[in-house]
Amino acid sequence: MNPIQKTVLERMLKDTLIGGKHTAVENLKKGFPKHMRGEVEDEVHKLIKMGFILPKPTSYGMQVSLNPRMIEEIKQILGV
Repeated sequence: MNPIQKTVLERMLKDTLIGGKHTAVENLKKGFPKHMRGEVEDEVHKLIKMGFILPKPTSYGMQVSLNPRMIEEIKQILGV
């Protein structure tokens, strides 16, 4: 797990974006330097493939939330 993935998971956990509570992928890029925003989006897609983040396609764009079944594993990875 790389630092960008950990930062994304930390933010989502802090904001309790779990299960039914979701946010746009664009919001996860905020706070990162502008030259890293494309890389952040790639890492979010990798986290979706790994099962840590659940995608929720909507009419107004892709929304994401943490997978409630993976919360304990996420906390272990982050050392929370």
